[in-house]
Amino acid sequence: MATQADMKKAMSQAAQTGAATAKKLVEDTTVQARAAVEKTMETANKTAGDMLKAAEEAAEFGRGNLEALTKASQLYVTGVQDLSRQTMAMFQAFSEHTIEGVKALSSVKSMKEAADFQASFTKTAFERAVNDTTKISEAAMKLAEASMEPISARMTLAMEKMAKPIAA
Repeated sequence: MATQADMKKAMSQAAQTGAATAKKLVEDTTVQARAAVEKTMETANKTAGDMLKAAEEAAEFGRGNLEALTKASQLYVTGVQDLSRQTMAMFQAFSEHTIEGVKALSSVKSMKEAADFQASFTKTAFERAVNDTTKISEAAMKLAEASMEPISARMTLAMEKMAKPIAA
């Protein structure tokens, strides 16, 4: 039969073993918890860094878009002003040509001379109008291309960025 001293000794050993096991369990759990928290913090920091980088890139891209739009607008306004000057010059030249024609028509001596002059005047005016209109149309096309180029470049860049896979 077990004596009281043996029981005390067995209980003491059981208590020591239980305490050692509990201590080991607490230590292991603490190490695992610390590792889990560190891993979570590392992941959170990386995610926050990635999000910050993405936000900075988006802001920079938006700034580039605004700059392209501003440049396109400046090119367009400058080009429209130039087209307006060309158009006014064309109308002024046409008006001067008409005044010269009226003066010349008033000095003709016969109906044949008037008819010949009118035919020549009309032909010259038509050729000049076609030539001037062609020049203005070409300038307008060049203006459209030039003012759209900054926006087209940004669209190309946007398509290239969208085509790239998102970094993991």
